[in-house]
Amino acid sequence: MRVLLISQYFYPEEFKCNDIAFELSRRGHDVTVLTGIPNYPKGKYFPGYGVLRKRREVIDGVKVVRALTVPRKSGSGKWLAMNYLSYAFFATVNAVGMAFRGNYDAIFVHETSPVTVGIPAVIYKKIKKIPLYFWVLDLWPESLEAAGGIKNKRILNAFGGLTKWIYRNSSRILISSRSFATAISRMGDFSGKVEYFPNWGEREISRPSGELPVGMPEGFNVVFTGNIGEAQDMPHILEAARLLKDSNVNIILIGEGRKRAWLEKQIAAMGLTNLYCPGRFPRETMPGFYEAADVLFFSLKKEPVFALTCPAKVQAYMSSGKPIVAMIDGDAARVIEDAGCGWSVPAEDARGLADLLLRLSNTDKKIFEQKGKAGLEYYRKHFDYRTCIDNLERMLTE
Repeated sequence: MRVLLISQYFYPEEFKCNDIAFELSRRGHDVTVLTGIPNYPKGKYFPGYGVLRKRREVIDGVKVVRALTVPRKSGSGKWLAMNYLSYAFFATVNAVGMAFRGNYDAIFVHETSPVTVGIPAVIYKKIKKIPLYFWVLDLWPESLEAAGGIKNKRILNAFGGLTKWIYRNSSRILISSRSFATAISRMGDFSGKVEYFPNWGEREISRPSGELPVGMPEGFNVVFTGNIGEAQDMPHILEAARLLKDSNVNIILIGEGRKRAWLEKQIAAMGLTNLYCPGRFPRETMPGFYEAADVLFFSLKKEPVFALTCPAKVQAYMSSGKPIVAMIDGDAARVIEDAGCGWSVPAEDARGLADLLLRLSNTDKKIFEQKGKAGLEYYRKHFDYRTCIDNLERMLTE
């Protein structure tokens, strides 16, 4: 098949669409990616890329077309808006040109925020009359309000209307969390289009870990990996660390994001020595951090949209064979309970998290081994990488 994959983010940025594009190419499909100039998460163009550099390239057999994109810089509202809108506009221009230069059999959209990534896809579909598969990883406009802090009803209604337009023009709406179906049903009767297509873990997790790029502190180590942003609820993680400051529990946040600078200032002001933000490291180093952790941790704010979300790191953590601790409501908490792979407390319950971590720091390590093994078995049964791509290939070729 000839597949056009549309995503604002692509290699060397680290997103699941990379796995899809490269695996479909390895399976013999002709894959072209329409993406932006890489600048996530640090907000500046990656070395070697720019307005006049590497706008077209071939990576491991995948053809890549990069639409002009304003970098997100500090990640403030102004720069994020310019980043989102510039990609949507110029990718649409690219899509129109591509529609008159070549043919594809299907369009696949990788929709993390923003939902505007669907605009060039719908335009291309309308010109070429081919199937459009829209993979929903963030619910809009709910995510705009919950994580972006946007309360203006006109803006939210405008993005709500855009989202409905994209859903109406999608041949299939793929959802990464089963609970997304409820939110999508409020947009209209799309039940006949919706199909569950979950995330999977990073394939590198099961490989030998190697040497860590930074040292780990002595004690009971709780490791978080990923975006340090508004949605991840840094204030309540900070409060849990304050409550645990006289214990042997350390919380290590591996990653970058809009809240990292704020968090580091708070750590210094409060004199905390048990909360660490060593920065972002290459994906291939993650197995080392997972191996060094006693438990793996994640959290999301107390918002209705996040209660419907099962973050991709749940699958990644499960695939590592380590137990999971979460401060979260809803779907992700249910997955952890169903798998028997860890423990959770309600979203924003800093006291509950601190009490749980203190108790776990004195728990028999055999319990951790049992929980980690249960998570790995659940992952292999429900979130295996090859099975997920097999299902996608089936859908695309139907």
